Amino acid sequence: MLNVNVGVLGHIDSGKTSLVRVLSNHFSTAALDANPQSRARGITLDLGFSSFTVPATPRWKQNGDVENVQFTLVDCPGHASLIRTIIGGAQIIDAMILVIDVTKGVQTQTAEGLIIGEITAGKMVVALNKCDLLPDVDRSVMIEKMKLRLQKTLAGTKFSGCPIVQVSANPGSSADNLDASKPAPAASGVAELIDTIMGHFDPPVRKGDPFLFYVDHCFPIKGQGTVMTGTVISGEISVNETMELPELRIQKKIKSMQVFHKAVQHIRKGDRAGICVTQLDSKLMERGLACSVGAVKVLKGAVVCVNRIKYFKQTCTSKSKMHEDEYIYNEGMEEGKKQWALLSFDSPVYSPDNSVIIASKLDTDVNANTCRLAFHGRMEKIVDPTNREELSRLKIYTIKSREGNIDRVADDRTLIGKDLFKKETDMSLFIGLKVVRSSNGDVGVIESSFGSSGKFKVRFNKDQKDKEGRLVLTYKRYRFSDTKKLTQ
Repeated sequence: MLNVNVGVLGHIDSGKTSLVRVLSNHFSTAALDANPQSRARGITLDLGFSSFTVPATPRWKQNGDVENVQFTLVDCPGHASLIRTIIGGAQIIDAMILVIDVTKGVQTQTAEGLIIGEITAGKMVVALNKCDLLPDVDRSVMIEKMKLRLQKTLAGTKFSGCPIVQVSANPGSSADNLDASKPAPAASGVAELIDTIMGHFDPPVRKGDPFLFYVDHCFPIKGQGTVMTGTVISGEISVNETMELPELRIQKKIKSMQVFHKAVQHIRKGDRAGICVTQLDSKLMERGLACSVGAVKVLKGAVVCVNRIKYFKQTCTSKSKMHEDEYIYNEGMEEGKKQWALLSFDSPVYSPDNSVIIASKLDTDVNANTCRLAFHGRMEKIVDPTNREELSRLKIYTIKSREGNIDRVADDRTLIGKDLFKKETDMSLFIGLKVVRSSNGDVGVIESSFGSSGKFKVRFNKDQKDKEGRLVLTYKRYRFSDTKKLTQ
């Protein structure tokens, strides 16, 4: 069986959980708003997991050994205040279903879900839900208009042209005139949605990387031990093998494992599983990572190749942008340009190499109709921002520029410059640097100081009889270097 993890994202009350309910035939302990607070408030507060299985079509068979495809549905919250949980669910998905209430269209968290999907998911299908709530007379016209609007919205994304399927996951649930004496209408569009998923999604590639398991729930079972439920992000592991819980700094031998209530001896990338270990306090492991021994490192900071999210309208400060093998310091992050950022974390972060990072401005008002996702990127290098020697090896520099005047001509190819340095400037730092004449673009080299007032000699490789114009000096100053050496 091949497992595919499908994120179900959308705005609150768009009908995500109702859709998951009618799609699924296997449910985990965390499915369908099992959290008591979720039931009390009537909204999804945590990640929910369930699945459905279909026979593998020819395009899903890999070397002829796949008989069935299991789609694990990751039901993500739609409430604005739960963006951390949504991002946590996004890191484990291969593809996504974006659920949109046809009566409301794209809303704030619809857009945030779309952005997260662009970063983490390979393919997407839009489920246009609650179609039964539209007036019978105008239903088909209104649905087509909404599809056209969505196609225009998606045209500027990686999901341009993706399928849009109309569904009614819970018919009549919001209708005022529903007759309680009659059986509830059956959901519609579900079979078409499954067919579309099978035809549009791609079989995921499972590489043999180190074992990495994202834990989303942890609970004790009397007489058995502690169970950690989650998703295998990479690699594989078997019963009786040892794994590490890096945040707790302990190692545990695997006692048993289950996949949707079925005992298994082996799990691999993409599988939704429960792992049982002994002598572990479940209160210490609410959410986090389990891995092969040594696969996850503790980070104080990192260099990340970043991309600013175009919908983020607030100030997005950046510390660096790549330039050849060095980093040029920048105050602001620009959209559409390949940039590098030096991130410094307030508290240690546990992460494998090459992780995807998503930055969200969580202090934004959750009721504001604005995107809070600022930038995303992939980790390139682990660094300790408190270690100056380590930072100096990053070669982060600032471009400096000075302008001075020509004082006089010393000989055919030598000029005396002024107003570029103060009299107390250590001229030895600038000997050998190039300056440019603004009048003709000729390049000269600073040979020496001249006198004690800050004047200097500049030697050119061609005659310089004209003393008009200014001299421009541009150089790099390294921000974390202990030496005062300047380069260009």
